[in-house]
Amino acid sequence: MKRPESRKRRKSGALSFSLYMLAVLLIAVGIRAFVLERVVVVGESMETTLDDGDNVLIEKICKITDDINRYDIVVFPAGNSLLIKRVYGLPGESIRIDETGLIYINDEVLDDRYAREIMRDAGRAGGAGITLAEDEYFVLGDNRNNSIDSRMLEAGSVRDENIRGKVILRLTPFSKLGRIK
Repeated sequence: MKRPESRKRRKSGALSFSLYMLAVLLIAVGIRAFVLERVVVVGESMETTLDDGDNVLIEKICKITDDINRYDIVVFPAGNSLLIKRVYGLPGESIRIDETGLIYINDEVLDDRYAREIMRDAGRAGGAGITLAEDEYFVLGDNRNNSIDSRMLEAGSVRDENIRGKVILRLTPFSKLGRIK
């Protein structure tokens, strides 16, 4: 016959295990919601930096610390999907793209080292250009002629509150595993 205290120990052990698993689950959900998230690249707009099907890790702390800088690669929602683009214009700046594809920030030519090719369409940043609000970013795909980005009215400038995080690491393919610069 089993002793009553062994049943108590089993119940106590089951309760402890359940609480432990609940804590692990809450921590995992908290990390995904507020710290890190895996995102799959869809499309060719960030080639040659990121390819269609790459798995990347984004960090979300940048939203809390306002640590989004020029050339960071950010993730944000657009309709029912997530877009991944590189930041060129920062809040409050003026952006203009001339007919040769040069990008001007506050009337200074910007080093466009990430462009895959010369941009053919300046979109809404052509002519006199645009000035960003204090909570907006101007983003472009590295594959400029195959990218829906801030030049198009559909995407427009990205508001700070819509940025989900910035890309910090490529997870797959394993042959390209590493930090994203």
